[in-house]
Amino acid sequence: MAAATPAAAQDPQPEAVDQGREIIVTATKRASTIQDVPFSINAQTEADIERANANTIEDLSRNVAGLTIQNLGPGQSQVSIRGVSAGQIVRDQPGVKEQVGIYLDESVISLSLFTPDIDLFDLNRVETLRGPQGTLFGSGSVGGTLRYITNQPKVDVIEGKVEANVNMVDEDDFGGHIKGAINLPIVDGFAVRAVGYYTQYAGFIDALREGDSEAKNINDGWRAGGRLSFLIQPSDNFTIVPRLVYQKISTDGFNRQEVYNLYANQFTTTRPQVVFDKRQQYLLLKEAFQDEFMLADLTMNVSAGPIDITSITSYINRDILVSRDASSLTGSITIDFGLPNAAVLLPSNLRDTTDLEQISQEIRLASNGTGPFQWLVGGFYTDAARDYLQRLPTPGFDAFYDAVNGPGAAAAGASGFGPDSPYNANLPYNLQQLAIFGEASYEFGALTATAGARYYAYNETRRFISGGVFSGGDNRRDKTSSSGITPRFLLSYEASDDITLNAQVSKGFRLGGVNDPLNVPICTPADLALFGGFQDYNDETLWNYEAGVKAQTGIFTFNAAGFYTDIKNLQVTLDAGSCSSRIVFNVPKAHTMGLEAEFTATPVTGLDLSLSGSWVEAEFDSTLPEPFATNTGIREGNRLPTVPKFQMAAAATYSFPIDNDGNEAFFSASFQHVGSRFTQPADQELNPRTFVHNLAFAGMPATAATTLNLKLPDYQLINLSAGLEFDNELGITLYVNNLLDESALLSFDRERGGRARLGFQVGQPRTIGLTVRKGF
Repeated sequence: MAAATPAAAQDPQPEAVDQGREIIVTATKRASTIQDVPFSINAQTEADIERANANTIEDLSRNVAGLTIQNLGPGQSQVSIRGVSAGQIVRDQPGVKEQVGIYLDESVISLSLFTPDIDLFDLNRVETLRGPQGTLFGSGSVGGTLRYITNQPKVDVIEGKVEANVNMVDEDDFGGHIKGAINLPIVDGFAVRAVGYYTQYAGFIDALREGDSEAKNINDGWRAGGRLSFLIQPSDNFTIVPRLVYQKISTDGFNRQEVYNLYANQFTTTRPQVVFDKRQQYLLLKEAFQDEFMLADLTMNVSAGPIDITSITSYINRDILVSRDASSLTGSITIDFGLPNAAVLLPSNLRDTTDLEQISQEIRLASNGTGPFQWLVGGFYTDAARDYLQRLPTPGFDAFYDAVNGPGAAAAGASGFGPDSPYNANLPYNLQQLAIFGEASYEFGALTATAGARYYAYNETRRFISGGVFSGGDNRRDKTSSSGITPRFLLSYEASDDITLNAQVSKGFRLGGVNDPLNVPICTPADLALFGGFQDYNDETLWNYEAGVKAQTGIFTFNAAGFYTDIKNLQVTLDAGSCSSRIVFNVPKAHTMGLEAEFTATPVTGLDLSLSGSWVEAEFDSTLPEPFATNTGIREGNRLPTVPKFQMAAAATYSFPIDNDGNEAFFSASFQHVGSRFTQPADQELNPRTFVHNLAFAGMPATAATTLNLKLPDYQLINLSAGLEFDNELGITLYVNNLLDESALLSFDRERGGRARLGFQVGQPRTIGLTVRKGF
């Protein structure tokens, strides 16, 4: 939740020169903003997006040093920058805040795991701001910020474009999309820009079902939405931009590749034994994910003499449904409760719903002159209400439970919730935040010095109500609050016309919160003793120290930076084993340090080359006493979760004329390497890990166990494309992504400490497609 950089609102379409993959902004109004640290910013233009056939931010991330994207499915990506990561955030942690802020123009849209998966059509550019942005962007930007900058309405031109695509995934299922955008001037000083799109996702996960049947491509789905923006310009010094954004995502499953399932494994003797193939899972029920997102915002800019005034008012409404087949999870608990095998096989549907409403208001005042002194001050307020509900409808459960525990036992444990739902929870949250921020810079010849600070204060209240025989029957209220100041200092020195040196010291923060109570009735005594003492967790803060260089000539650009971050109270996510809960707690000390570099060159006409890479050491500097160190992985020298030590990308594009009329052909190839990672800190302990299932079901022996290497292996992706670009703005592209059909393991998925289910989230297999674009 944060304030945005001042320049974009003042000048949403600044004059810019595309130097490879780096945007060099020449508009004067950009002075005294984060653009003064060009090595920490990567901006990818609309041409980059189209040439890469990019539909999500993950498609563009491969060329941004220090940026890591975990695509856990449409609408469920997680972002980390420069190794600042607390581990995988999952659907049932509604109180956890994001570490990378995501903005659509001036409006913050990030929400922990469920940051909207915005379609990239008709964007002007995507900016990656590396390092903490606590001064201008606030809490959600402790690691950095991503900004989607859209094309704005224009009052002087009629223009538009359409795009159609068809693709085949895993040589098995078809997807595609159709998109369009149009800009229409209506009258003098008034214009409208409209964007619409529909995407069909091809599936690539197959699900085994009861009776030896199999459902193909169960994770297919669709995304549809649009943007409607108006430009009202009463005068050259006054603009008003109202906008409405709507998008809905719906998928029929998740990209989970299972290794063990209570119902399907190699240990059963009274049920068919199963050894899972690649991209395969087991289901009793269909699964679903839905995300309905609506943003209404109003941006006003007034130039009053030497001062520019910017106001951003925004309203967000989100409705999210995560519907999972929790049959194996519920079945593993009913075994512990002593219920018969017929109860273990009951279909059980875990439904997590989120209803979010958020309003925010920001006002900024900034200098707009050309003198050596530039300044900015502003204020930000937000009020967010988030209702998170969990239900576990399991038809027939109460009858089995009462048969073992006595008539009315299930109803007695329901705490007022309905029948046949052994777990229920209501978690309403309210977060209010106020911030005041400012920044100033002064040019001393070739040296520019900038200093800024942000004061923030927030209050969060939460109620937790649970019921059902799996729950603790909780009814509690919690409140957390915090305040602080985050400063920022930077120096930029133009050593020559071609070389700029930079140094920066900045502080970032992430708001704390409260853990949900453990599900005490289903915890083993050992897990209850180990994980039962974590309640509140404090703000996470870090100091970032970095220095870099930017060199630019006529044929190449080179950006490099070195950084060190000192992290205090890192918020780490842990799996509480048999309790089927996740908790967050603070690790006193951790750090990340590394090097990142980006190089682009055009050695000959028509040939564009790029190379980017980063090396990051992200480690804990604290060790917990035993048995916590072994069970949590919080040990000095252990790696922070989800972060590869090394990643790199290389790309080459060659374009050449095919006639004398301005028509061209092109060939493009890219390579991406992502190093090994761990999903959670504890995965580094006792690895390879043996999961003893310890459940008496379907003839499984008590010693049945699965051993897995929890170090996610590195992976490589190769993409190829070729196409034609005509002078009449017609473009045709044929492409293949993930040429070698790499099955990338993105994260490790476990339920009840491996008693119910084990698997991995996997990346998209080989995809072959054709895209046609036409502008007018």
